[in-house]
Amino acid sequence: MDFSRRAAMLTSAAIAASVNAPELALAQETPRRGGTMTVHFATEQRILNPSLQASTGVYIVGGKIQEPLVDLDAQGRPAPCLATAWESTPDGRTITFRLRQGVTWHDGRPFTSADVQFTAMEMWKKILNYGTALQLFLEAVETPDAHTAVFRYAQPMPLNLLLRALPDLGYISPKHIYEGTDIRQNPANTAPIGTGPFRFVQYERGQFIIAERNPNYWRENQPYLDRIVWRVITDRSAAAAQMEAGQILYSPFSALALADLARLGRDPRFEVTTRGNEGNPRTNTLEFNFRNPILADIRVRRAIAHAMNIPFFIENFLSPNFAKLGTGPIPSVSTDFYTPGMPQYGFDRAAANRLLDEAGHRRGAGGVRFTLRLNPAPWGEDIALFTTFIQQSLQEVGIRVEVVRLDAAGFLRTVYNDWNFDLATGWHQYRNDPAVSTTVWYRSGSPRGAPWTNQWGVTDPELDAIIDSAATELDPARRKARYADFVRRANTELMLWMPIEQLFMTCINRRCRNHSNTPRWGSSSWHDLWLAS
Repeated sequence: MDFSRRAAMLTSAAIAASVNAPELALAQETPRRGGTMTVHFATEQRILNPSLQASTGVYIVGGKIQEPLVDLDAQGRPAPCLATAWESTPDGRTITFRLRQGVTWHDGRPFTSADVQFTAMEMWKKILNYGTALQLFLEAVETPDAHTAVFRYAQPMPLNLLLRALPDLGYISPKHIYEGTDIRQNPANTAPIGTGPFRFVQYERGQFIIAERNPNYWRENQPYLDRIVWRVITDRSAAAAQMEAGQILYSPFSALALADLARLGRDPRFEVTTRGNEGNPRTNTLEFNFRNPILADIRVRRAIAHAMNIPFFIENFLSPNFAKLGTGPIPSVSTDFYTPGMPQYGFDRAAANRLLDEAGHRRGAGGVRFTLRLNPAPWGEDIALFTTFIQQSLQEVGIRVEVVRLDAAGFLRTVYNDWNFDLATGWHQYRNDPAVSTTVWYRSGSPRGAPWTNQWGVTDPELDAIIDSAATELDPARRKARYADFVRRANTELMLWMPIEQLFMTCINRRCRNHSNTPRWGSSSWHDLWLAS
């Protein structure tokens, strides 16, 4: 390999030695009002409205401005937000939400059930990248009064599934801003109007986003902060330098270089931790475009998986303290749904060469069988490292890989809208339940352009049927068994590969209080965050 193995091992060891233990908690103190929270914003987004796009890059901004019906508490359990109570009929086809009263949008208009009805039917069901699959069987949302929303489903919707999904896929948008407009092009998508603790002020692309305290927020005496400033910094070294200089206080979602995380973790001014990211475990992905007939051959896909020594990569470049061998689309931390013993593709270069020969791709000039283009997502250093590892691993079995690097918008457009790729690599984030953000990577029928959905050019009716059956099964034991069937089929067909499990790493200044206190803290509202002097 061309990597510096020794340098990588030193970085891994340094991170392991310096990352703070997740169980450490700050002592209770009296919150201090005021101050500006400055945040590293590593990848700019085309929109900031989480009702329309589910991603950490959107939540890190939009989750402070807009709010979901349901959030998670410190133990990861569903907690009231814009909804205060909920109930389901025994058949799972009707779910009723009681809505919080006295809540207003940032423009002063009242929040009502009409906003919930409009958002669910026009955004979640039609546009939201994971919502389109989750709400596939949603037929209507009735509004018997201003503070009641009744969801009607054609097929059973397990209440626990919906409650697990809503912290990420349950953000509400104002009907009066979007009704009668082109929703995808509405200016509020980059200047959001919400009910949250902070009000949007300004977005200067390539520079910063500003939100200020909402003086009419429904949580009494909150938020504590005066404002939040997200500073656009695409260069990881520059972001680390600004952390050290005190110009930014928080870098989320593993956005800093591994070496910088190791160094900052030894600095008493900072905490480097995985705490607060438990609700968003991620897996590294390798995505195949079936429109390329070479990749439509399962022997080639399996050969590609066999060609890579994933344990070596984890040990030497990521650190086994924070990454582990992935076993499929449901990570091992999902205690409700994970089933071991699924089909796997261990490192076996001889098997890779044999499969490629069987597929008719003999080595030609220079030992090359064929050439593939690889588009890496620009989210984190581990993706960049994995990209090089893929390229060099496949070279060993005669596959030439040309890496095509793009910015965030270019990557999303090229892979999920234009389908102009052979291989892509990035992150899949697991959100509490396979039906929330995982099965949508595999089920056919997602609208073209929806990020992190099945845009691979393949339809598997058997897998679709398993996915739909699991999503509508009300019995927990049978539901888990169906998801075991899903993983078995997904791993066997290898429509995409998820070989590495990780938790995101956070770097935050110790002046920040009440941080990382929920399993999806980076995406949450920060209504109780405050800054020590």
